[in-house]
Amino acid sequence: MRNKKVKILIFAFVSLALLAASELIDRNLLFLLVPPVFAHCDTMGGPVIKAAKKALETGNVNLVLIWVQPKDEDVVKAAFQKTLSVRELNPEAKELADMYFFETLVRIHRAGEGAPYEGLKPAGTEEPPIAAADIAVESGQVSGLVKEMSTRVSEGIKEHFNELLEKKKNMGKSVEAGREYVASYITFVHYVEKLYVDAAGRTGPAHIH
Repeated sequence: MRNKKVKILIFAFVSLALLAASELIDRNLLFLLVPPVFAHCDTMGGPVIKAAKKALETGNVNLVLIWVQPKDEDVVKAAFQKTLSVRELNPEAKELADMYFFETLVRIHRAGEGAPYEGLKPAGTEEPPIAAADIAVESGQVSGLVKEMSTRVSEGIKEHFNELLEKKKNMGKSVEAGREYVASYITFVHYVEKLYVDAAGRTGPAHIH
């Protein structure tokens, strides 16, 4: 009986792996053509995995469909149903099936963003501002996020500004020193402009030279 269960588990796992490979090979080729996008949707503590866990426990696939594009819904639904079937076999099958679904879902989600998939990362590896943003969304309180972002922005501005002042002290000593000041000035002003543009919700390239 034990050997039979092991064979069923191996068969189920291999079937899921082959399905994932066949369905996503085109996306993998696409990943070679796009630059990396830094986000936290590929972490075990991110919102995509949280939605996936809740979907599997409740049997409600709609909880994860919101994280993929309409054209990818059928693939996600098929993976979801196969996962639900396999995870009922035994605890080992459940663990393997769940990880298969997590990987499939995150891979498709990132492909929809034009981002490569580099594997699932452990929970807690998110950058502090991103973690604070998630906490704000879950709690409905934004004060922690505002504090975190204000601290980062303040530190960044001070760092660039202090460097600029040091260059300014020596700008008249030589043409080279003057150019170093100009380079530091441009960096500082572009940094401030980008912060302002992002805060204002505007898009487009900077125009300060």
